[in-house]
Amino acid sequence: MVREQIEARGVRDPRVLAAMRAVPRHLFVQEALRAQAYQDHPLPIGNGQTISQPYIVALMSELLEAGPGMRVLEIGTGSGYQAAVLAQMGCEVYTVERVKELYLATRKRFTQLKYFRVRPKLDDGTLGWPSEAPFDRVVVTAGGPEVPQPLVDQLGDPGILVIPVGTSKRQQELVRIRKEEGRVVRESKGGVAFVDLVGAHGW
Repeated sequence: MVREQIEARGVRDPRVLAAMRAVPRHLFVQEALRAQAYQDHPLPIGNGQTISQPYIVALMSELLEAGPGMRVLEIGTGSGYQAAVLAQMGCEVYTVERVKELYLATRKRFTQLKYFRVRPKLDDGTLGWPSEAPFDRVVVTAGGPEVPQPLVDQLGDPGILVIPVGTSKRQQELVRIRKEEGRVVRESKGGVAFVDLVGAHGW
């Protein structure tokens, strides 16, 4: 998976590649779909949500430029795979999920797999996690029409935020936002397709 789907498509960060090799992706998908766990496409995880394709998880992890000891806020825990990859990279991960069934299942999975660097929370992700801010990095694994301002506010300086933005699944772009010395710079990293980010604002 790592050699053919991730390295071959340009992901070079050695910490990302090592984490993608180490995290057992098949334990983050439904048992009936485990034979497809290492194929390069998203898979359903229930409640209308998906686990992203391996390449996208690796790409977003690389765009974060995350390293050991960094505090990372993840919005959209889903199966927990992205959080596990970041924890494997040495990050302290604070992850928010709005779907109770997914939150309960994933919290149990983190405990079983001993991902003690991950702190899950059941809440509206568009509001972030104010009591634990600021964060060195923020990653959002669902798409919305704009970047929720609370997430920008809770990003440290310097800091990086990675999020899919668009009005529909077919028109999203992966956006990286850098905050440095009070300036916020936004850059596009190509087209993507994510499930919708839903929160207090109706996103």
